[in-house]
Amino acid sequence: MKYNIVRSPFFYVGDKYKLMSQLRELFPNNISTYIEPFAGGGSSFLNTEAQKYIINDVDYYVIELHNCLSSYAGRQEEFLQKLYGIIDKYELSCSFRNITVPDELKKQYVKTYYSHYNKKAYEKMRDDFNLMGDRVLLYLLLIYGFNHMIRFNSSGKFNLPVGNVDFNKNVYNAICHYLTFMEEKEIEFHNKDFMEFLRDLEFDDNAYVYLDPPYLISGSEYNKYWNEEEEERLCAYLDELNVRGIRFGITNLINHKGNVNETFLNWSKKYIVYNIDSNYISFNDNTIKADSKEVFVTNYGKK
Repeated sequence: MKYNIVRSPFFYVGDKYKLMSQLRELFPNNISTYIEPFAGGGSSFLNTEAQKYIINDVDYYVIELHNCLSSYAGRQEEFLQKLYGIIDKYELSCSFRNITVPDELKKQYVKTYYSHYNKKAYEKMRDDFNLMGDRVLLYLLLIYGFNHMIRFNSSGKFNLPVGNVDFNKNVYNAICHYLTFMEEKEIEFHNKDFMEFLRDLEFDDNAYVYLDPPYLISGSEYNKYWNEEEEERLCAYLDELNVRGIRFGITNLINHKGNVNETFLNWSKKYIVYNIDSNYISFNDNTIKADSKEVFVTNYGKK
């Protein structure tokens, strides 16, 4: 079956948007409660049909952004007008509204004209966010920032540089779909350690847990706090879920740049393993790694 896959409005690094057409084929059809401990930007839950959604991420600001945007469910035009007002205030480009970069700048900086055009405006918006903490400003920093990342320094200041991007049709469409989804679905967000989150839940018979944890052997920024101990803790808990008859699916990286995730590889042999055609690329290395192998592991047979 071919699914109409939509993207999260966060365009998050590590997002599963490009894999969802494959993963949806492997997800169960009858999901009562969809549970996701490592949600990130949310493309996974946005492309999964369930009666209820319980979503978690350990990153405080990721959940703050979900709460901020979802609070505008049913008020889509109000949110868009607020974004446009901020964009106009700082004089950022907005290709969706035909606020474009001058032709001479496009000729001078053929591949990086957005970053050159928006740099000063973005830095002013970033300074204002660091003073005020406004979550809508943070969302626009995510949209206009380098690789759509959320990054703070040791002093708690957002310090991501400007990216070569702007508010385009893809951003508009993603926002509209997200707010429609939030208006129509029953969904709750949590900001906890994955184990604390999962242990606090009660699972019904048709619950489904999808996990996309940090990849132990990749070099991505958001993986830096994940280690062998966390990997073992997660695998042990999934064994508990299996004993209780709770369905789960988990994506992970087995091989990457000559490294092997032995812990996950050995654990996965107890379950059903599907190879995922991902062409894995990390945010700080844009070359496709031919030796990278991404997998999806489940404890159920697809019906």
